[in-house]
Amino acid sequence: MSLRKLLSFSSCIVFCLSVLTTNAFSQDRERVVQENPVRTTETQLSRSSQRPTLTNQIVVQNPPPLVQKTSSSRSTATTVKTTAISKSAAGFTAILQSRLTSSMQSKVGIPYLLGSNGPNRYDCSGLIWKIFQESGIIFERSSARTYYSQFEPVADDERYKFGTLVFFNGLGHMGIVVDDKGFYHASTSKGVMYSKFEGYWGKRIVGFRRVPVENYMFADLNREAK
Repeated sequence: MSLRKLLSFSSCIVFCLSVLTTNAFSQDRERVVQENPVRTTETQLSRSSQRPTLTNQIVVQNPPPLVQKTSSSRSTATTVKTTAISKSAAGFTAILQSRLTSSMQSKVGIPYLLGSNGPNRYDCSGLIWKIFQESGIIFERSSARTYYSQFEPVADDERYKFGTLVFFNGLGHMGIVVDDKGFYHASTSKGVMYSKFEGYWGKRIVGFRRVPVENYMFADLNREAK
């Protein structure tokens, strides 16, 4: 083989090797370029997943339950308070009834004296005034007629309720009701006593009145009732 042919053949070989090398390098570069977007996308997704993207979704606004709870608590508080008042009123009634009974019974047999309010003599209005005073219900001493005009009328079903005042003989006499069977009063002939409505006294009833004890509550009664 001549030298010219040898040089020409060598040049061809070098050119072919150069082309092959360039193609291989280009493929590597394309691979690198193609891989970068994928990696960038994955990185962005990873970072975006760490961001607080749920801010718009987590909206904790529940005013209705809060209002309901507040209303419920107020309602509960009101109920408790009302119950306490009812218990206090019931306690007051029981204490007052006990005091009235004790005062009435302690005076049985004491003689009658017009215009007297004790402790050794009583007329009818003086007896009633004294009984309530000793029980913690204070009002001005007066006559049976004045008490009838001063105190409150009662409903039919309360006429014979314990503590109601009963009036007789054209408002000239009065007593304090125990129940529908009888009452305590200061009799002109027998002094302080218990009498039945049946018969003589039942036919002479003029009317009934209620002492508004809630207007005369003393502190000691309130303390005992709590």
